[in-house]
Amino acid sequence: MRQRTGSRLAQAPSLTVLAALLLCQLLAVACSNNRKPSTGSSSFGVPFERGIASWYGPSFQGRRTASGERYNMNALTAAHPSLPFGTLVGVRNTRTGREVMVRINDRGPFARNRVIDLSYAAAREVGVVEPGTASVELYLVPETGTPPRYTVQVGAFSDGDRALELQREMVRIYPEAVVDSDGTWSRVQIGAFHDREQAETLRRELAVMGVSAIVVTAR
Repeated sequence: MRQRTGSRLAQAPSLTVLAALLLCQLLAVACSNNRKPSTGSSSFGVPFERGIASWYGPSFQGRRTASGERYNMNALTAAHPSLPFGTLVGVRNTRTGREVMVRINDRGPFARNRVIDLSYAAAREVGVVEPGTASVELYLVPETGTPPRYTVQVGAFSDGDRALELQREMVRIYPEAVVDSDGTWSRVQIGAFHDREQAETLRRELAVMGVSAIVVTAR
């Protein structure tokens, strides 16, 4: 009897320790499940917009964007509803903290509650490809030593009405066609390109259609 009693007393502390260890493990798991990822801070500064980012890829490769450029899914570009073409934007995934800088060259996204549509390359950089969408913050990035931009000019008129007439014709094929007026001349222009060769490609495309055009530096 004494040996059995002693055996029970010897085992009691072990069971207590085991129970305590199990409790610690359960608490650790619970804390881990309830822990929210830290939003941290961005190297881009202060965000001007928050929302959901999506991306578009292979099925759009080579198509003309709203700026007139051809879509390149391997370039760090994006579509935004209203920012001027050429604007540099920092994009930060609020869950992972991963960041990328993109150049706006297209319009979109057109799905409700989304603030930016990333190229495949940009989406891959911030971890949006696999989930398809992600919560992001957007930051305006000032340009240093701004490179020239180019546009394709299809006409220049002292009569603004004639410029508008041509613009209405061109916009049927090129929705990005605009009239740029300095008060004296009204110029009908298509696209905004950082790469002159892309502008030259559009000029050659217009030439095949019988439309005379020149590449000029955008104002």
